[in-house]
Amino acid sequence: MTMDASINGVAKLDIQDLSIYFDDLHVLDNISFRLSEGDFVSLLGPSGCGKSTLLNLVAGLLAPTSGTISRDGIPVTAPGPDRSMVFQDDAVFPWYTVVQNVEYGLRVKGVEKNERRRKAQGFIDLVGLTGREDAYPYQLSGGMRKRVDVARALAAEPDVLLMDEPFASLDAMTKTRLQAEFLKIWEDSRATVLFVTHDVEEALYLSERVFVMSTGPGRLFHQSDVPFPHPREESLRTSTAFQDQRAELIDALHRAGADF
Repeated sequence: MTMDASINGVAKLDIQDLSIYFDDLHVLDNISFRLSEGDFVSLLGPSGCGKSTLLNLVAGLLAPTSGTISRDGIPVTAPGPDRSMVFQDDAVFPWYTVVQNVEYGLRVKGVEKNERRRKAQGFIDLVGLTGREDAYPYQLSGGMRKRVDVARALAAEPDVLLMDEPFASLDAMTKTRLQAEFLKIWEDSRATVLFVTHDVEEALYLSERVFVMSTGPGRLFHQSDVPFPHPREESLRTSTAFQDQRAELIDALHRAGADF
């Protein structure tokens, strides 16, 4: 099944006939989809269906057994600054301050010191960490460290932002707050996002479309377009339309093999 999010022109991210084996284990089978610039797509599916593996393939951290991945028509064969990744676990550098963490990608790109500090400050302000620039990660809460992760990924100005269950380890209140904050950031920046989650409500609240994967091996099983306009408010979560979409996705997950 091809999930086509790019009708005209070259796709921002184009995945065609992607499969991968780990020795004799067939992990992903014939995955194809396209993302246009500014798309926000979430991947849902049972544990073990290969969602994180797919993200690692797009990041260039793994090589497929067969199939192709391209960004703006350029083959993806290795990690690169055009793709930034935010992981579930903290990935901030403990020996760097907040501002040093956020400007890390800019420094790797060779951006001049004053310019990278200016850009980093803008993203620190954007994620609500103004005044914490000189703090070290051990001085921050888990939610604050996750904001540093997001700010660092955005500051690198990637073409595609890859997010692997970035809020899963947070408590419920912090998770809900960061979802809302990240959605506002995306609404402003319109970055192209591929987002892995186990949380149906998170996928619906954040995304423009949701792909459901099945397991054994992982395949694209179902696509839902998310019809809710922007900006999205917290009250959306309790609306009848939202709950109807949630029920549709849960049914698709059941049919894909998820065990709730």
